[in-house]
Amino acid sequence: MADAAGVAAGRGIPATSPRGAPVALHEIVAHLDELLEVGEVRDLCPNGLQVEGPQPVTRVVTGVSACRELFARARQLAAELVIVHHGLFWDGDNPVLTGPRFRRIAELVEGRIALAAYHLPLDRHAGLGNNALAADGLGLGGRRPFGEYHGAAVGFRGELSAPISALDLAARCETLFGRRVELFGDPDRPVATVGVVSGGAARLFLQAIDQGLDAFITGEPTEWVVNLARESGTRYLAAGHYATEVLGIRALGEHVAAKFGLDVEFVDVPNPV
Repeated sequence: MADAAGVAAGRGIPATSPRGAPVALHEIVAHLDELLEVGEVRDLCPNGLQVEGPQPVTRVVTGVSACRELFARARQLAAELVIVHHGLFWDGDNPVLTGPRFRRIAELVEGRIALAAYHLPLDRHAGLGNNALAADGLGLGGRRPFGEYHGAAVGFRGELSAPISALDLAARCETLFGRRVELFGDPDRPVATVGVVSGGAARLFLQAIDQGLDAFITGEPTEWVVNLARESGTRYLAAGHYATEVLGIRALGEHVAAKFGLDVEFVDVPNPV
């Protein structure tokens, strides 16, 4: 696997392998469904195959979020399958396929491209997941599950080998995730214990406080965390929703390339949030 900083930046050499023999679409999806244990956590979206595509597959594109630009670039690369972390369909969405939603799906259908998505199953995976890779990249030892969502842990917590300031932890995050980090709470007080839940996990900050962690790292801030970070002593670091969820999808692409001998490329569609 590529080093964590290079994976996070998403600007380096794509995760590719020489094109091998074609592989059935459903063989790839069935393997990923089993590997990521898609039925083990309640989610806000369907995980696995979301849009049917051609058989067989010889080239795969991975990306963080389903969007028209990603699909158009996949067409340019002659991919038959796109694998993402954020898919097309979410609880509460209007099911009518009009406007931008129609144009996204049209890009896939016209390009004869299948789409598979893995949300919380990819966040929580102990080997290829966003949070496991982030914990390892930040040097957290004694890694164990953290951040319960509907009865299942989606993140990880661990301990630094020696306490550092929250400012130094923010600098590590900036190196790992490749973007500026927002830090709330005392920047100088030492940090030893850290919880990590990628993306939009502000509500899990409360669990970090309850467990007495020194710092909590996620993607996005929200208004109420600012004062709570000051008052609780648990620092809150927002490293970017998109940026904190690059690690897992790139690692998953590398896994698909190694497992099936397919040409797999990560396509970066930068997002400042």
